[in-house]
Amino acid sequence: MDRVRDVRLLPKAHLHLHFTGSMRPGTLLELADKYGVHLPEALRGGEPPSLRATDERGWFRFQRLYDMARSCLREPEDIQRLVREAAEEDLRDGARWLEIQVDPTSYAPRLGGLIPALEIILDAVRVTSRETGIGMRVLVAANRMKHPLDARTLARLAVRYRDQGVVGFGLSNDERRGFARDFDRAFAIAREGGLLAAPHGGELSGPSSVRDCLDDLRAARVGHGVRAAEDPWLLERLARDRVTCEVCPASNVALGVYERLPDVPLRTLWDAGVPMALGADDPLLFGSRLAAQYEIAREHHGFTDRELAELARQSVRGSAAPTDIQEKIMVEIEEWLAL
Repeated sequence: MDRVRDVRLLPKAHLHLHFTGSMRPGTLLELADKYGVHLPEALRGGEPPSLRATDERGWFRFQRLYDMARSCLREPEDIQRLVREAAEEDLRDGARWLEIQVDPTSYAPRLGGLIPALEIILDAVRVTSRETGIGMRVLVAANRMKHPLDARTLARLAVRYRDQGVVGFGLSNDERRGFARDFDRAFAIAREGGLLAAPHGGELSGPSSVRDCLDDLRAARVGHGVRAAEDPWLLERLARDRVTCEVCPASNVALGVYERLPDVPLRTLWDAGVPMALGADDPLLFGSRLAAQYEIAREHHGFTDRELAELARQSVRGSAAPTDIQEKIMVEIEEWLAL
């Protein structure tokens, strides 16, 4: 029988973590008190809120809670605290590399504009990475609920800061709204500028949204991607082209994409050979962080320690980490297996 090792000690990369959603619940309460923000009971109760985003009303409620939390990030020191605490939480869960996703336009009004907002975030990431030892970079994400021209502006900005900590370009929010092809030019700008393309798809919409990410945006990674399990030909394509799906099991159940944790198609993706990087998505709202996703794979899908180690390797291979860092983490994964 395969040994059961502590998944918190398994070295791994975290590729799907949203900025505000990474906040500790206690930090949110302190910042809300600091700025006199009245939080709804769903954010004050100490337990993850009850969410279901498979209809527009549910998605609106989820976004409203997220926006309320984001409104408590108002000063550079708040940004610095969030980044530091996100890194500390991931380090506790075994992460050696973290790519945190952010739409800087959401923070610009309180931080002096779009460029100052991104520079404050990048500075916090650099300082935190240096002081904690975790490799940490930023993925700038456009909002598909906004005009595609806004996404092009963000893509140009992301490319401008490629050498200062930006490694990728994403597209978030409800993929049921609009078309991926509307954002093709923004992704072309990002790719031509040397950034990794990592749009969301295959969460609230079916496999067609994953195909759109591949065909229209030439995605190297897909945020979520789990609905690809409904299309064998798409699974074959993802496996053949080594497109990593950033799978967030706890998030999928919390938002109603699947009813139960065993329903998340981890085994289907695994058996098809699709690379996966397990992620926590928004721990503030979903209540579990990175290591818990590996526990879900073990407890609800029967992944052995050797399979969990391969999941960790896949997360590293799918990352934008430099080759020497990837190789170092791979060695540490082997050392975990030798425990």
